[in-house]
Amino acid sequence: MSSTNHNRRVLLLIAGIPLMMILSASWLWYFVVRGDLDLVGALGTANMGTLVQPPRPFAELEGQDASGQPFSYGDVERRWTLLVPQSGARCDQHCEERLYLTRQIHIAMGKELARIRRMYVGDVSPVATDLAVSRLSDDNPLPPSFSEFLETQHPGLASMQVGADDFARMFPEYLADPQVWYLVDPAGWVMMSYNGQLSYKDVISDLKFLLKNSSE
Repeated sequence: MSSTNHNRRVLLLIAGIPLMMILSASWLWYFVVRGDLDLVGALGTANMGTLVQPPRPFAELEGQDASGQPFSYGDVERRWTLLVPQSGARCDQHCEERLYLTRQIHIAMGKELARIRRMYVGDVSPVATDLAVSRLSDDNPLPPSFSEFLETQHPGLASMQVGADDFARMFPEYLADPQVWYLVDPAGWVMMSYNGQLSYKDVISDLKFLLKNSSE
């Protein structure tokens, strides 16, 4: 074989590699779209939380803030959101612990703290909710009301009341397990759920990965 023919074959091989990659990707995507291949399940995921599939459009919900004024996720600056749902007019031990946990996670994010917010979402107004615990997770003095608890122990926490039907549709995992809370992306999609079996370090690992690979 002449060196000219050899070089030509090498060039053809190099030129064919991108074409092979395109064809392979197209074939793979075809079967993913058809539902014949679970790519996420096959490759696994690095996240410690549970993916919400498909993500739910929290940004579409309309509700009221603590003062009863119209409020929606779109009214606030786009950030990653640690969302604590609560059904009923009692913030019990699970409720208080989730608020405490998300506060500690938020603080632990350090220089990335400003890219994250926390939000409380209930099907009852915070003003009409009782703080039904005998002590706080951090052993601070027990406030006389839930509203004062949010104001003094969780400054900066956004709160929102939504209808019972919207609440049930958006947070079914929480209704099955009162330890569940959620991560909402900056566009307003409920994308991940967490429960009491995960440590705060697991959640921080997820957040650091997402923030590193996100422009928001």
